[in-house]
Parts: sequence; structure tokens; C-alpha cells
Amino acid sequence: MKISIEFDTTLSENEIIIRCATLNEEIQKLQSAITDITLGARKFICYQKEKEFYLPLDEILFFETESGQIRAHTKMEVYQTKLKLYELEELLPGEFMRVSKSTILNTNHIYSITKNLASSSVVEFSGTHKQVYVSRYYYKPLKFKLEEKRSLP
Repeated sequence: MKISIEFDTTLSENEIIIRCATLNEEIQKLQSAITDITLGARKFICYQKEKEFYLPLDEILFFETESGQIRAHTKMEVYQTKLKLYELEELLPGEFMRVSKSTILNTNHIYSITKNLASSSVVEFSGTHKQVYVSRYYYKPLKFKLEEKRSLP
């Protein structure tokens, strides 16, 4: 595969063009990876009381339902969002994944997983005390996603 970068100072916005003879799995993965990276750089609107925050998506560790509200967790803070979990699932890039009925996490921030055969497994994040529970139903898909990420060049 040939990769080129062209500079054009007249552009008002960066543009990525993929030229290919056929649309194969490799090209689709490349498109998906580029999309995930550009979406991760986008800002996400969150709230604390009357204050509105614009957080980069890659700072968010996980979203969870608590007391009927959806909360976005970073390493140090907790924010509220006005979206429902099912809406977030549709909007968020590929590194985010539902891991229980009440939680969507950012797989890029997983530090460890403690597997529990009898009940939910525990995911811990680097640099914080925060953790989430992965239900047995979502454990295998999560492990598969992490293995897939590890095998990428």
C-alpha cells in the first residue's frame, strides 16, 4: 500500500482521500480506524450543575446510568449528559463499547480486567481508583475487541 501526504494551504479543513482498486477488508479497517481517530478528537458536551463542558472523547473513561441519569466519568471528574445510553452507543466511535446494561466504556483506557466466573468481572483504569463491572454476557465480546486491538500493527 502506498501512502502519500499532500500539503494544500488553501484548504479550510483537512481532507483524507482513499484511492483503491476495490473495497476490501483492509481498506474498510483503514477507513474505520481513521473515522475512530477523528471522532475521538471531537468534543463531547457534558454538564456539572449549570456549567457546560466540552470534553475530548478520548478523556472519557466510561458512561454509566446512576439514579436515572447518564454520567460521564473522566479520571478525576464526573459529568452529566443529556443523552441516553442507547443514543451514546450509536454516536460513539469504535473504541467505546457497552459492557453491561448500565455502562459503556472506552476500551483505550482499560488497565486491567479481573475475571469473575460467578458474577461480573471488574475493569480498572490507569491513573484512577474508578472501576466498572462487565457482565458475563459482554465479557467475551470485550476480550475479543481487546485482542483485535492488540493484533493491529
